[in-house]
Amino acid sequence: MYSMTGFGKGEYREGGLCVTVELKSVNNRFLDLAVKCPHALAPYEEDVRALLRSRFARGRIDVFVSMTDLREKPKTPRVDFALAEGYISASKALSERFPEAENDVSLAFLLRLPDVVRFEEEEGEDGALRPALLAAAEKAADALSAMRRAEGERLKEDVLKRGKEISSLRDAISVRAPLVAEEYRKKLTERMNDYLGGKVDETRILTEAALFADKCSIDEELTRLSSHIKELFRIAEEETVGRKLDFLIQEFNRECNTVCSKSNDAEITALALRMKNEIEKVREQIQNLE
Repeated sequence: MYSMTGFGKGEYREGGLCVTVELKSVNNRFLDLAVKCPHALAPYEEDVRALLRSRFARGRIDVFVSMTDLREKPKTPRVDFALAEGYISASKALSERFPEAENDVSLAFLLRLPDVVRFEEEEGEDGALRPALLAAAEKAADALSAMRRAEGERLKEDVLKRGKEISSLRDAISVRAPLVAEEYRKKLTERMNDYLGGKVDETRILTEAALFADKCSIDEELTRLSSHIKELFRIAEEETVGRKLDFLIQEFNRECNTVCSKSNDAEITALALRMKNEIEKVREQIQNLE
């Protein structure tokens, strides 16, 4: 069982290249990825998304990527011939204007002039960036997954604890339910005796009691609750459970509400309300589950 909240960090560092990936995950109904990375790594953003989609099913995951590149890279000289020609033309014009001055323009002189020769990094895809980014992202995903798993186990412990409490309340209602019709029959007999002075039509009493018992019967609801409780414990052993439990808890609520409306008994109603409170706490917890 996994939570949807967590944090993970991964780093790749080799040969002067350092790529860091940080993942922050919060609750979300679906998987929502938001990636922020340097321009140089932008071409590989979809690779990061694909990696995370393969690892996680739900949650909003914010991805923060940073990079430091201190590698020695090969550089190619670029000669600005137009600028060099401009300097030469200027030197000739000065020589004509000042003939007494020596014109010592040489290649060495031109090389020393600003911007005549520029050394630029070779263009083309940097083959080290994508593996570095994915390696850092994989480490971050591992860390995030471990944190989500640890948090998920804590949530699982709480969900199972409340599941046992729901089961206990269901059993208490099951014990109380058969007594309600009998108590109603006794009260009805007492009232009839009071009104009729002991001349009671037993058949009429039994008929009324039977109608009351049928109207207030919650056997089906208790049976379905029992089935839902077993399913809760079964699903809790799976890894991706959020959507399944979200649907199941709606069924819990439906049966519990029906028990409250049909019970006609203060004790059963009190037990059902306690159950409803536990169901609501489970519902809150499963909003955090993947």
